[in-house]
Amino acid sequence: MSKQYTQEHEWIEDVGNGRFRVGITDFAQEQLGDVVSVELPEVGQYVAQKEECAVIESVKAASDIYAPISGEVAAVNETLIDNPGLVNESPEDGGWLWEMTTDAAAEELMDATAYAAFVEEA
Repeated sequence: MSKQYTQEHEWIEDVGNGRFRVGITDFAQEQLGDVVSVELPEVGQYVAQKEECAVIESVKAASDIYAPISGEVAAVNETLIDNPGLVNESPEDGGWLWEMTTDAAAEELMDATAYAAFVEEA
């Protein structure tokens, strides 16, 4: 599965073995500006789709990050604690936020083409 996107500018990608990696899009990090801190969910925490579960604070504002699907947090990107700017440098690769496991179907997610059209309209 390639990445899928939410209207709140999160992405999710299947990384295998029932795990999905979550982050924010390049568009989102550009809108935030320089990221100064990241609060991540706790490993083992259950999050419901569209539930607030992380916060990214930038020089402009603090922004809630929502779960793109329901499931359990399996890992967090601890590199972001010491280097939150990685979200700006590599939002859709090294700046991922957390991984989760789920058996729930993803709803209301967009593929890359639909997301690009969505951002263009914004």
